[in-house]
Amino acid sequence: MRLFTINAGYFKLDGGAMHGVVPKSMWNRANPADENNMCNWAMRCLLIEHGNYKILIDNGMGTKQDEKFFSYYHPHGDDTLEKSLAKHGFTPDDITDVFLTHLHFDHCGGSIKREGDKLVPAFPKAQYWSNQNHWDSAINPNEREKASFLKENILPIEESGLLRLVDVPDGEEWIQDIRIRYVNGHTDNMMLPQINYNGTTLLYCADLLPSVAHISMPWVMAYDMRPLDTLNEKHVVLKEAVDNNWVLFFEHDPKVECATVQRDDKGRIRLKETFALSELDGKFGIEP
Repeated sequence: MRLFTINAGYFKLDGGAMHGVVPKSMWNRANPADENNMCNWAMRCLLIEHGNYKILIDNGMGTKQDEKFFSYYHPHGDDTLEKSLAKHGFTPDDITDVFLTHLHFDHCGGSIKREGDKLVPAFPKAQYWSNQNHWDSAINPNEREKASFLKENILPIEESGLLRLVDVPDGEEWIQDIRIRYVNGHTDNMMLPQINYNGTTLLYCADLLPSVAHISMPWVMAYDMRPLDTLNEKHVVLKEAVDNNWVLFFEHDPKVECATVQRDDKGRIRLKETFALSELDGKFGIEP
């Protein structure tokens, strides 16, 4: 197995929305806001090369939206999906599976691209993976989430015939060495890949823990549908991460790719160490 960070660029979101009840005097030190109270966030995806599989986990917001849409989210930076794939020697045609943790626009927008007047899969040889409960929520969204579930990102996947639905129970293997954890605080049935990387567990945190700062229990996004469920899910996942020395992979942290956690002298779970994914083998003594 080989793992690659795939950077799909950066964008901005309201700092208060991203940090929930945490006061700005605290979160502004972690991720300073601009004059419009917007903070910078990554769209950091993960490519897993495993046997004949080349699995892309999430794919950013894409490029097909109009100028008005982008004016709300300010995508910026030089990174794109295609450039980041090419950096590691891959093209969109190489991807066998696109695994979508959930269908909010900043996680699945790169699934579909425009070709003239048509919306077509950006990864034409891949299967696209969601799950039935989340898919149903996305195509029949509640009023609070409606702005995050964009039909042009979602319906063309099904229309292309490439949609597949994960049906394994929570914590069970989807394919060899990749288990699926389901969490419901952020949105219905968000899927977190739990990867056995040559004996070391790496958890792709998606929006359960969008950044290192969100390791702290009260730091729960205002975007979450069920914040108390998120809190409970964080307790469960972070306890396992401490007890088993997991690596956490952050999708949205603007600077930190990976981290480990530990308990402090009061028993609270805190950040232990941060590092790039490319440093993983050396830190854990993993043979290439």
